[in-house]
Amino acid sequence: MKKILISACMYGQNVRYDGNHNNIMEQHPALARWHEEGRLVPICPEVVGGLPTPRPAAEMQSHYPILVTTCDGDDVTPEFLHGAELTLELAQQHDACCALMKARSPSCGNDQVYSGNFDGSLVPGSGAAAAELIRAGIPVFNENQLTQLVQFIDEQEHPERTFACL
Repeated sequence: MKKILISACMYGQNVRYDGNHNNIMEQHPALARWHEEGRLVPICPEVVGGLPTPRPAAEMQSHYPILVTTCDGDDVTPEFLHGAELTLELAQQHDACCALMKARSPSCGNDQVYSGNFDGSLVPGSGAAAAELIRAGIPVFNENQLTQLVQFIDEQEHPERTFACL
């Protein structure tokens, strides 16, 4: 059975910037099953990248070139990039088939991130770690895409159930 990378905050670890978590382990029966099977591999890219918990909130200021700053204006891009590299390494070490990562995070968001204005607005794009995984061909889902994630895993494990339209 393939492993699934998961944002440590959603796994229940207190690694968010404010020292809290975003535990979603009871939101879907598949998560409990995957946990029992030992398939979930938690990681917080920001913490492994060298940032403390708690820490000032950070947002992506630009994607190309990447620039991530805290609400205090400190450049934390090196920590975010290092965390992204280590996240990909962990996914590859565990032969993860995909990742379940925190939506809108400057590290983990897979389709939108906070705008960089620290006003709650969103812009299209991926966080540093999610983008690294996607570039390496590892699909990234967020907590609002659990149905799609379960379907993806089912298709990976039971390709005979997948029917192509001709």
